[in-house]
Amino acid sequence: MKRIGHFLPSKLLPFLISALLVTGAYASEKKPIEIKKTDKCQVCGMFVAKYPAWIAGVVFKDGSYAAFDGPKDMFKFYFSVPKYLPSKTAADIEAIYVTEYYSAKLMDARGAIYVAGSDILGPMGPELIPLESMEKAKDFIKDHRGEKALTFKEVTSKDLR
Repeated sequence: MKRIGHFLPSKLLPFLISALLVTGAYASEKKPIEIKKTDKCQVCGMFVAKYPAWIAGVVFKDGSYAAFDGPKDMFKFYFSVPKYLPSKTAADIEAIYVTEYYSAKLMDARGAIYVAGSDILGPMGPELIPLESMEKAKDFIKDHRGEKALTFKEVTSKDLR
């Protein structure tokens, strides 16, 4: 299905939410979680389901989860888990997902390449754009005036401003 602007057709929302919940999030036999329309971003408080093209999520080993309206908030959370959820630490995280920009499919956040400083805005303004490969990131930088491409490990708090 062709992407329309920065948003996906509303018919894809249930599919994206289901994919976030089921796609390899559990290595063991834990029940899948369900993101509800009432779930809010753990960092900014915005309703996550309103922005299906930007959904990101952290799944914890105990089956609980945190949802986000974009990769930047997911990274803010990841860098300071106890600040947002005092009962958790980064060591409690089992899986992290972001929505890849071109395919609009969820992917392992640790395998994505993030473009900073582009002309594409997310729900909260400037956003890190997740892409599935460095090749796609280089093309994206040319097409959208991006400043730099970063691996998951290269993203720092300075990139979240």
